[in-house]
Amino acid sequence: MGRKGAGAVSGVVSRLIALFTPVRLVGLALAIMVASLDQWVKWYVTVSLGINRNGDTMPLLPFFDLTYTQNKGISLGMLEANNLEMRWVLVALTAGIAMVVLVWMMREKLLGDIVGLALILGGAIGNIIDRQSLGYVIDYADFHIEIFGAVRRPFLIFNVADAAITIGVVLILARALFFGEKDEESETNTENKNGGEAEAALEN
Repeated sequence: MGRKGAGAVSGVVSRLIALFTPVRLVGLALAIMVASLDQWVKWYVTVSLGINRNGDTMPLLPFFDLTYTQNKGISLGMLEANNLEMRWVLVALTAGIAMVVLVWMMREKLLGDIVGLALILGGAIGNIIDRQSLGYVIDYADFHIEIFGAVRRPFLIFNVADAAITIGVVLILARALFFGEKDEESETNTENKNGGEAEAALEN
């Protein structure tokens, strides 16, 4: 391999190292863990516990049940996949959103932002797997409260993936609202420090 070839390989390796930083690898690992946990819990509820038909319910706490439901839409019944074409439209749409989140995460440098995006990405992947393989998303977590004798649900029935997405969105918004300036200052200081160390190494 000539000098040009070796230089090209070295350049590719350097770009990969710059892309897959330790905090981004943490984000990728977290996304995989969230998606895996989501799928395992769905399997446990539907197979091990046998809660796999619409309306099947297992009370666990006075305010929390396992209630099986099939979600064929995205949110609040919107864009329901009532046919094969719509099913794949939703798969493509949610996969596109997940890809945007992945690219966003791989451009971030701060762990807090990466964790929030990883939660969103992992949750999106978990639900995409359902929609691609089943045509709908399995929901089962039924949180409810009783007010004046009437049962109220502050949330729709959800799953681990939905919870991860919600937590991730809240985390991203909270960091943008309350920690944005501090994070930018910290990132600038880190870059200046790394730049100074690199210059010192070159001088030596």
